[in-house]
Amino acid sequence: MGFRYAVRERARSRGVAGHVRNLPGGEVEAVFEGDPDAVEALVEFCRRGPRGAEVTGVDVRDAQPVGRAGFDVR
Repeated sequence: MGFRYAVRERARSRGVAGHVRNLPGGEVEAVFEGDPDAVEALVEFCRRGPRGAEVTGVDVRDAQPVGRAGFDVR
């Protein structure tokens, strides 16, 4: 399973809303909204990724929740 789809599955299983998408420079952007412990678990997953993923770094930024529903791969 690819990185984005693995993130989606973990987010959905934890009840976290948001999205994950590829950016033009090869980076992946993920936006999470939900229970702080569940969001932190997803950030930690992103630091290592699924088997076979090559993660070179994670930049975390806090933002105000906007009331997202569901989690999508864009």
